[in-house]
Amino acid sequence: MKAIILIVFAALLGSCSTVAPGRDGLQREVDQAVAVIERFEAIPEKAIPPALMRQARGLAILTVTRAGFIGSVRGGTGIVIARTDQGWSAPSAIGTGGIGVGFQAGADVSELVIVLNTPAAVDAFAKGGNVTLSASLGAAAGPLGRTAEVGVSPQAAMYTYSRSQGLFAGISLEGTVIGTRDEANADYYGKPVAARDILTGKVQPPEVVNKLHQTLSKY
Repeated sequence: MKAIILIVFAALLGSCSTVAPGRDGLQREVDQAVAVIERFEAIPEKAIPPALMRQARGLAILTVTRAGFIGSVRGGTGIVIARTDQGWSAPSAIGTGGIGVGFQAGADVSELVIVLNTPAAVDAFAKGGNVTLSASLGAAAGPLGRTAEVGVSPQAAMYTYSRSQGLFAGISLEGTVIGTRDEANADYYGKPVAARDILTGKVQPPEVVNKLHQTLSKY
């Protein structure tokens, strides 16, 4: 069983690595983040409440692939972006992965959005290294849709959302580990840069992220 899991894990990591390296790789993830936000907006009755988006201090957006047969593995990449005094920051590269147990045949792709409601939530990603989502960190399944819009206010440091095969849900991502991808950031910005410098606005956003900023400018 371990051998099968390792084979699947290696294949999944290989598929993720084809889009991760280099400036073009991270730019595809920036463009994918725009598409993810637009898909969440497409069904207002089940979308992330706009009031939460307007109050958000930051967003982490990932596309995660899961595959399994007698066990499962998952891996994904994406970006985190923060609101600064000058507007939205440049994007910082992030990634996640893990192994599950039990019989889980098949594969699927999920799009995850984590709404960062507090400066401390943004700071967790700005420190670099790994962030493990947990109740103690203030991560919780987020409210959905127009019914949650009136009078909604953040009750947790982070709200987590998922879209998979057309289904939208505010879900718990308890135990999920998300790490900063320093090499991808260095490739994208042409030099080593700290996640904190990116998310606090010290790194100038390149023009190629304008579409992402325009998409978020309504919030």
